Amino acid sequence: MVQKPLSTTPRAGETVVVLTVSPLKETHAKLRGIFAHTNWTMLESQDSSHAMELLRSHSLPVVICERDLDDGSWSDLLEQVAKLPAPPLIVVTAGDADELLWGEVLNLGGYDVLPKPLEASEVTRVVSLAWMHWRQKWSVPRHAAGAAGASTLLAALA
Repeated sequence: MVQKPLSTTPRAGETVVVLTVSPLKETHAKLRGIFAHTNWTMLESQDSSHAMELLRSHSLPVVICERDLDDGSWSDLLEQVAKLPAPPLIVVTAGDADELLWGEVLNLGGYDVLPKPLEASEVTRVVSLAWMHWRQKWSVPRHAAGAAGASTLLAALA
């Protein structure tokens, strides 16, 4: 039996909920613009404390986190999410992304690095792959990771 390769994008009707963590309004604005062309939903947090509140109450697959936060760094957030039952994958953003940062992120257990300025195609590719990886790892059924789950989450946050 031949298996079909998994798609790197959500199926029709599925919504990916991504949490962005950054003290920079321009980072949130850029990601909102990129996500406007997808079926993804973006939640925003200014710091890791608020991000952890959201992550403790809702299982989210992907977090895009600024390298430096007002209350710590991406690695502090990574350490905290590791204690969650189905920890999200952490993608780090930085204007000064270099091989050293990439090595650090990958060695400590982060998923990837998005250099700034953020490019729509790269953000879409990395988030899609991270979402697919998280979904496979945690065996989340389509309906749990899909639109119904996103609707429930968004209603709870409203």
